Amino acid sequence: MSTLSTTNITDVGHGDSLCCASEEGPSAATAEVKQEIVSQTASYGTSHNELNEPLLMEPGDIKMYPTEDTPAPEGHPVKRKKGPAPKMLGNEVCSVCGDKASGFHYNVLSCEGCKGFFRRSVIKGAQYTCKNSGRCEMDMYMRRKCQQCRLRKCREAGMLEQCVLSEEQIRLKKMKKQEEETARTSAVPTPSPAPEMPPLAPEQQEMIEKLVSMQKQCNKRSFLDRPRVTPWPQSQDPLNREVRQQRFAHFTELAIMSVQEIVDFAKQLPGFLELTREDQIALLKTSTIEIMLLETSRRYNPAIESITFLKDFSYNKEDFAKAGLQFEFINPIFEFSKGMNDLHLDEAEYALLIAINIFSADRPNVQDHELVERLQQPYVDALHSYIRIKRPNDHLMFPRMLMKLVSLRTLSSVHSEQVFALRLQDKKLPPLLSEIWDVHE
Repeated sequence: MSTLSTTNITDVGHGDSLCCASEEGPSAATAEVKQEIVSQTASYGTSHNELNEPLLMEPGDIKMYPTEDTPAPEGHPVKRKKGPAPKMLGNEVCSVCGDKASGFHYNVLSCEGCKGFFRRSVIKGAQYTCKNSGRCEMDMYMRRKCQQCRLRKCREAGMLEQCVLSEEQIRLKKMKKQEEETARTSAVPTPSPAPEMPPLAPEQQEMIEKLVSMQKQCNKRSFLDRPRVTPWPQSQDPLNREVRQQRFAHFTELAIMSVQEIVDFAKQLPGFLELTREDQIALLKTSTIEIMLLETSRRYNPAIESITFLKDFSYNKEDFAKAGLQFEFINPIFEFSKGMNDLHLDEAEYALLIAINIFSADRPNVQDHELVERLQQPYVDALHSYIRIKRPNDHLMFPRMLMKLVSLRTLSSVHSEQVFALRLQDKKLPPLLSEIWDVHE
């Protein structure tokens, strides 16, 4: 295929440790505790000499979080150190609605209800409206009545959106952790011959061969359309408006060819046409740019730091910029491409990664999550088996490859910002790209 075109954040809501908290050192906390003891002791008439004596305290006596005796300043979210959550006393209340708290979620002491509400709102990018102009007092009753004020209160309490992971990211993170644990437990002090790996199941071998063949066929059609692409202008005049428009048209036409390849490839995947038309569209709209970036990475040439499309068209970072793209988007593309190039993946591994990416059940607006997950699983199993056979000594290659799909989510967000910037530059996208990337003129 020819193309134009996430960070690994611990999800506090799904783990035992806190993230996205303050970095205050223990020395600052100890100083606060000592100052409090000094002030309290002075109020009982303790002499100055007594205060200079060493404090008879054990490290475990120092509490690093507010209690009933040391409340947090009003209006400020509680800042916490990284590490395990402090032991719950059983009478803590939710910082958002006042219900019984179940623990620290997304950096805030909260109940399960507000934790789930904040997570759903962030993943869906929900926009709520308050009938009371945003002045609702949040409590256990009002939290069901006004979602806008509840979300506002979550943020005011200190909940952080960057701590929220999607279902797909959580699943990939767990798989990576399992692989790492397996690698650690299987390590032996003395080298031993690699065990004999069972061959691929016949149906897996057949599926992989079919995927590679499908990709080659789609690429061949694009190669035949190459003469119809607007030529890259030879003029180097940066002020020539016509030249800039010609470069932009050149890249958008390459992008259109890539989108058409992806749609053709997806339609040939076993099970894709079993989905409803709405789910097919939902999967394609969100996966297309990520697959385009995957295809871009496989065409990266580290020797000249360029990306080659249709065998003859090679572009470096400056060429992308001349076409109107921003370096905030260009640099991450090349960094991702270099990282993928370092993995030295073959055609089968790329084809399987693309199929796994297409069948991602956590995409927005997907209705039949169970069916999408069921369709994805054979490709995940085939990739795992294929890597174990091809790279028997590299136990971390499988989770590394799946984590690249997580990186693509971040790149997809950067791409959305780039599309918005193009609109501000009055660069109008062709109808197909506007539709697939949800650009509303």
